[in-house]
Amino acid sequence: MLVPVDLARIAISENSQTQVVWLKEKDGPRSFPIIIGIFEAWAIERYLKGQSFVRPLTHDLLVGILAALKGELKKIVITDIKDGTFFAKLVIENGDGVVEVDSRPSDALALAMRLHAPIFAEEHVILSALQPEGLLSPENGVDRNAADIDESEIDDDFDYDDDEDEDDDAY
Repeated sequence: MLVPVDLARIAISENSQTQVVWLKEKDGPRSFPIIIGIFEAWAIERYLKGQSFVRPLTHDLLVGILAALKGELKKIVITDIKDGTFFAKLVIENGDGVVEVDSRPSDALALAMRLHAPIFAEEHVILSALQPEGLLSPENGVDRNAADIDESEIDDDFDYDDDEDEDDDAY
């Protein structure tokens, strides 16, 4: 079963390889983290801030390819989780029907933010992510202090943490 979710929070730390986005179910209290890379975190943050770039980033390139091929991103789906790694797919509609494309969740989320596409997660993914051992553990390579993660801060309003310097915007 597909569960509609929203991007609830993004935690960015330039001092760590670990960046975290939190997805929260739209009509319920559950939320879960997905660990992503710094470049995808920056791209998501820039799109949320409405910032544009002189030259296209990878996700902008994909948006251009979709438009050129007359495709429309209908939704993204977080489809699975295996050994702490999440999987996703892009659901794209074009003149020939619907195409599903395998994607890393971070890239899918960046495209969803850029194109305002809905985000879904499979029910079993949410249930697995909520297991007591959790995904935010040192065994999964997460430095909770560096990523400034506090699971209790998740709420209905989007928030992001950003410890970058003001002059770091031109990368």
